[in-house]
Amino acid sequence: MLKRIFSCDANPSQVSEIMKRLYNLTPSEIRPLPSYDDQNFYVAPSEGGEYVLKIMNTEDSKNTTIIELQTHAMSFLHHNGVPAQTAMPTTSGQLMNCGYGSQKYVVRLLNYLPGVTISKVPLTPKLLYEAGRMAARMDEVLQKMEHPHLSILQRDNFIWSLSNILLLEGYMNVLDGDPLQKVIKSVIHQYKNSVIPKRSNFRECINHGDFNDLNVLVQPDDNNGYKISGILDFGDMSRGYYVYELAITIMYMMIEHPDPIEVGGPVLAGWESVFPLNEDEKDCLYLLVVSRFCQSLVMARYSVTLHPENEEYLMITSRKGIKILQQVWELGKEHVEKVWFQRAAQFNK
Repeated sequence: MLKRIFSCDANPSQVSEIMKRLYNLTPSEIRPLPSYDDQNFYVAPSEGGEYVLKIMNTEDSKNTTIIELQTHAMSFLHHNGVPAQTAMPTTSGQLMNCGYGSQKYVVRLLNYLPGVTISKVPLTPKLLYEAGRMAARMDEVLQKMEHPHLSILQRDNFIWSLSNILLLEGYMNVLDGDPLQKVIKSVIHQYKNSVIPKRSNFRECINHGDFNDLNVLVQPDDNNGYKISGILDFGDMSRGYYVYELAITIMYMMIEHPDPIEVGGPVLAGWESVFPLNEDEKDCLYLLVVSRFCQSLVMARYSVTLHPENEEYLMITSRKGIKILQQVWELGKEHVEKVWFQRAAQFNK
């Protein structure tokens, strides 16, 4: 299922009414927060505390079971030391409400996590190491989670799963006439020949699936650097493999770095401090990273055909991503892997 533009337009007075009716709180400050799929508001009640009121889009609101599972996962992570948001109960004790608006929109009130997105600070080797370590720790905790509906995370046709790279073949027409199409077809071909045969040796887990530069919050630490203070947006959770989360983390950190090739080493070192890769996972890491670039670029281009009025927003990551994908593909697997694994070894020393 593709990401969708939000179709509800709540205003501050409606947010104030929702807060009073569902949570018996009186907002003294309300401001909209950036979002693509949903509508988010920062809310500071006069009673104290800071929150995010999240109104889900219509499509996702139809599947309350998966939203409940995502909410449970966030709470489980929080109680196991991973900085995820938790949902506040309504006055009737529910963690989500399904009755806002003429159409049904799921509403949740989440605690507000302090910090800025990792995209706004320098990506030092230390912070990249911390990103890798945190992503691995998150998946390690999620794998221990119990829930009666975990099977719903087996999202077989989910376009954003790294298991479903072959689904991109159905969208190649959006790149007709673009030299990028040839690169992406080559990546898909290599994925078929080199990743699929080895996938049975990957270790399974539950993936967050979107550990990107806008979903990771940081705060200043005590050493003039930054530490991770929050992980946002669990809407892409699915059953997958540990190495997928690592590939996704490397790809999105590359987007924000002035020398993208240098990202993989410290992220990999941080990851392996928690969860060392096996030989097949190591061998497929490069192709999984470039496959994630392909997913992002193809689906952004496809989304522009659906929502041309949002082209500027939709293509933010793509413009950087195209250059990086071309650079990484031209350098080749052997060269890039050598840089990543040598830097990781040096970092650990």
